[in-house]
Amino acid sequence: MNKYQVRGFQFSGISAGIKQTNKPDLALIYSEVPALVVGSFTTSKVQAAPVKISRRNIRSGMCRAVIVNSGNANACTGQQGLKNAEAMVRETARLLKISQNQVLVSSTGKIGVPLPMNKILKKIPEAVKHLSINNFEKSAEAILTTDHSPKIAIRYGRLNGKSYTVAGFAKGAGMIEPHMKVEKGKHATMLAYLMTDIAIDPKLLQIIFENCVEETFNRVTVDGDMSTNDTALILANGLAGNKLFRPKTPECRQFANHVYEIMGHLSREMVRDGEGATKCVRIEVKGAKNNEDAKRMAYTVANSPLVKTAFFGQDPNWGRIMGALGRSKVFLDPERVDIFYDRVCVARNGIATGPSQDKKAKKVMQKKEFTVTIDIHLGHGSFGVYASDLTLDYVKLNSCYRT
Repeated sequence: MNKYQVRGFQFSGISAGIKQTNKPDLALIYSEVPALVVGSFTTSKVQAAPVKISRRNIRSGMCRAVIVNSGNANACTGQQGLKNAEAMVRETARLLKISQNQVLVSSTGKIGVPLPMNKILKKIPEAVKHLSINNFEKSAEAILTTDHSPKIAIRYGRLNGKSYTVAGFAKGAGMIEPHMKVEKGKHATMLAYLMTDIAIDPKLLQIIFENCVEETFNRVTVDGDMSTNDTALILANGLAGNKLFRPKTPECRQFANHVYEIMGHLSREMVRDGEGATKCVRIEVKGAKNNEDAKRMAYTVANSPLVKTAFFGQDPNWGRIMGALGRSKVFLDPERVDIFYDRVCVARNGIATGPSQDKKAKKVMQKKEFTVTIDIHLGHGSFGVYASDLTLDYVKLNSCYRT
């Protein structure tokens, strides 16, 4: 039995020839029955055609299928791009014999290049033909671009004597700093898809998904660039057969924790797999006047090229962190700031703690993952974000991404 199965969901992942490598580049997710759907999309003012089409179709609150291509973002492609996204939806719906407004579409890859629709439309029947409960991992592979490997997670639970499953896969390695907004019933890119067979009230599903997106996908950065295509979806088809549960119950907390754990794992995997990344660093700001101030400071530090290159060089150059804090446009008193690498304090009240502490911090930075804690000592505001370092490989890859 394949490890990654969710009752009532089928998957496929094939090559449509979009990528020059002939690697899988067309994925299909299919629910055997109508599934509740909640989606989160990029807040960028430049939005790809598939985002626009999916934002429209998700208003029905129900979904049967998601068609995804990689290798081409179908962004900045004008009216033809919208028509092409529509054509992908229309052909998928026709072959599956389902309503078009219950089909969502995603794309990821190069911007400003028209989709090779002759290849895609020719291969969608093959994607339908290969649908299987056992092809979860093939779908996960087919959405990748510059990723090194698929990002997958699964959790199991029981409600009222009924077992249920939550599983998800994602992609993302570059152009990663999502700030997505949840929409339901009426953000190199990050794409994430969660499937569950649980039965749940649609409003409760939206609340749980929205909270989890904010705490996970919206708290990572690789390069500070928001994508035109960012999309995260959760589909719940109810085939577990459990009784509906209410908010703030143990059953609700259990399911919400599973969703949070999956999203947290997938989002951190994006940072670990960041283009050229060698580090996954948690930037934790505490003691700010409020949470918004802490958020601004955390992102300013996390996206500073000087800070990120210091992470790569394993140099505890905390002066760069102070410099980033100073330009974050947030009030702080530099003579009250403490900075830690894991538990090693390198600055106390804005003053260096000495060479021996720097030496200990350098050992901390040799790890693939560590935490930088910045205590502002002004209030109770806090915010944490996961960030990658900035490496030579990142520059090399992105200097010739299109060519």
